[in-house]
Amino acid sequence: MNISQSKSPGANTPITKILSWFGTALGQLFISVLIPAITFLVLWQGYLFLQRAAAPQIVQVLVAIVWGVGGVALLYVVTNWLVMKLPKKIARTLQPFVFVGPAVVIMGWFLAVPVIRSLIASFKNYLGTEWVGLENFKFAFTDPRMLETFRNNLLWLVFGTFFSVAFGLLIATLADRSKAEVLYKSIIFTPYALSFVGAGVIWKFIYTYKGTGIGIREIGLLNAVVTALGGTPQPWLNLTPWNNFFLIVIMVWLQTGYAMVILSSAIKGVPAELLEAARIDGANEFKIFFSIIVPYIKGTLLTVTTTIIIFSLKTFDVVRVMTGGNNGTNVIANEFYLQSFTYNHAGRASAIAIVLLLLVTPVIINNVRSFNQQRRGF
Repeated sequence: MNISQSKSPGANTPITKILSWFGTALGQLFISVLIPAITFLVLWQGYLFLQRAAAPQIVQVLVAIVWGVGGVALLYVVTNWLVMKLPKKIARTLQPFVFVGPAVVIMGWFLAVPVIRSLIASFKNYLGTEWVGLENFKFAFTDPRMLETFRNNLLWLVFGTFFSVAFGLLIATLADRSKAEVLYKSIIFTPYALSFVGAGVIWKFIYTYKGTGIGIREIGLLNAVVTALGGTPQPWLNLTPWNNFFLIVIMVWLQTGYAMVILSSAIKGVPAELLEAARIDGANEFKIFFSIIVPYIKGTLLTVTTTIIIFSLKTFDVVRVMTGGNNGTNVIANEFYLQSFTYNHAGRASAIAIVLLLLVTPVIINNVRSFNQQRRGF
């Protein structure tokens, strides 16, 4: 029998060729962009309709919820149904793109687009009307106040990250050996459940200083303790550069619980047989901890450390609530806030935002690279 005659009748039809094209990389990209585009177009038209509607606000809110959630769900269901009608090989290839595509577009819209706009604004004046070249970046790297923020962020990065991870690892190790593990972990983790603004307000009362004079009573917890012990109350948040460390204490108080929970889960994953074999060989607990447990949870330890490093680089809430960046406590994110909303200098604010992004990016890249290495190891 002729080979050409053995082929199926519709093997070379235009529809088959189109379906085959959807299985290529370009076709996958097209689908991943087309489906989110349709989603946003339909939802955007619904949003515009709600804007023009004269219905009561509560009705508009309810319709918006139903339209947004229901519309997206319906589009996903319909799209998935259409994809599953394609040949199995093509459907299996396209299906992940249908669900990942909207997330990629949303991330691009809310992350990539603002970065590009900020980069463009960083080369313009405070009104965004004229190009000033690298003038804003010159300010970001040479202004004494900016140099102060770099110094303070470095303190947060080094001391805040080190003590948060160290205390989290120590407490996770010790709590796992206690019968009251749940109680201890609950107490340590509770501060992490607070908002950073709430934590700042709490610690502001702890550091409160009323001054000296007749009839003045200290209401700050720390000064009350100092006074009770016969000492002299101090304006803790005005003592440069120690006030930065007093603020870093708050970060450690907040982040230790996070580090403890994640690291505790990793420690529980260390094989008991491995630890028992080390004890039989005569290794003490310190050697077991540093030679077996720490290397075994190295991946988790790196993830926790990089997460806290990123937090320390973009810290804002605590400083803003407690000192406003005064008395030598200013940080990069707070200076961005001041330049943007207090001084109304969009150019400098954008340059500071780009600098902060550049500082955070290497940490993220290193984290992703380490994660990929570990995944390849498995």
